[in-house]
Amino acid sequence: MKKIPTTYIGDTYREDLKEFEELFKIVESFMGYLPNAHLTMSERPELLKSFSALAGVVFQSDGLDAGTKQLIALASSLSAGCKYCQAHTSHGAERAGIEEKKIADILNYSESEKFSNSEKAVLDLAFAAGKVPNNSNQEHFDNLSKYYSKKEIVDIVSVISLFGFLNRWNDTLGTALEEVPESFVNDKLKPLGWI
Repeated sequence: MKKIPTTYIGDTYREDLKEFEELFKIVESFMGYLPNAHLTMSERPELLKSFSALAGVVFQSDGLDAGTKQLIALASSLSAGCKYCQAHTSHGAERAGIEEKKIADILNYSESEKFSNSEKAVLDLAFAAGKVPNNSNQEHFDNLSKYYSKKEIVDIVSVISLFGFLNRWNDTLGTALEEVPESFVNDKLKPLGWI
């Protein structure tokens, strides 16, 4: 039986959570693996169900493409300093079709030719809003409104906010990183100069 550890509250085993197996399969089909964070949340079943429903709404909204959502999640996680979520979202960006060199260049996005002006506007907000205290301001939204509708801006903020929760959850609990995102970062991004 494989342990799914967190540093602070002990181990949870998938084999003991048969009532969530359908949900776990859906998450695996989307991400390519089951995040340890989901197993920890299962200690409070309503939390896991509610979180999964919220994440489903955020990632299934049709306002933004999946790659942009993953870049937003990555930028806000980089800003917050959550290594667990950085690995997840960089791997998620690659699964959504973002090339590895672009992912690796995200910290240089404002000068990079790999990012469009609309992506730069999104990343400006994601990096500012991921900080504590939050550094977003009206200028971010004025710039976003050049490229995105109000509904799309709500989608952008939804991704940032979802990862605000995940950044705190995983850093606080010391959630152990899974093999799939860890291998992606080590094998694909680190050779490209990833932090």
